[in-house]
Amino acid sequence: MEEQERINQAIRGNEQALAHLLHDHYAFLMKYLLKVTMNPALAEDLTQDTMLKCIEKIHLYNGKSKFSSWLITIASRLYIDGMRRNKLERKWQESQKQPLRFMQWQMGQTHEQWSDILEAMATVSYETRLPVMLKHYYGYSYEEIAEIINVPVGTVKSRIYNGLRHIRKELNDIEQSENG
Repeated sequence: MEEQERINQAIRGNEQALAHLLHDHYAFLMKYLLKVTMNPALAEDLTQDTMLKCIEKIHLYNGKSKFSSWLITIASRLYIDGMRRNKLERKWQESQKQPLRFMQWQMGQTHEQWSDILEAMATVSYETRLPVMLKHYYGYSYEEIAEIINVPVGTVKSRIYNGLRHIRKELNDIEQSENG
């Protein structure tokens, strides 16, 4: 069955169609949240919360964006709200003083360069990491990112620019420490 037909059936209350939709997008959403949060437990919780929110709000899906983009929007907003509410990221980053090697396995990457990128990404705030990831890993436009995280386009551009500048500096520092 085509995805759009499943979506239409889910909106009309077909629980089996909704279950198939959620199953089809679960791994994609989990991988996205792993990259954004850099915390497997938090990513799993957010994936579950996103799925629950989707079940509650499927009737609001209007088809203006892809279903996966709608899920990313829900997940991103849940993550941002959670980070604002309890500032878990700062505590988590302080407790993690080692490179993020678990991410290599989780994301199917095995080379050291990706590990260095993740280590550098971990040094930027979630407000910066999220738009950088959406733009440069997932390929969303500035306008789409602005809609997903609910900020002006100019803010998205600024966060991406500053985030990339910071990440490049961190990668330079990592390279120098490994070579020197």
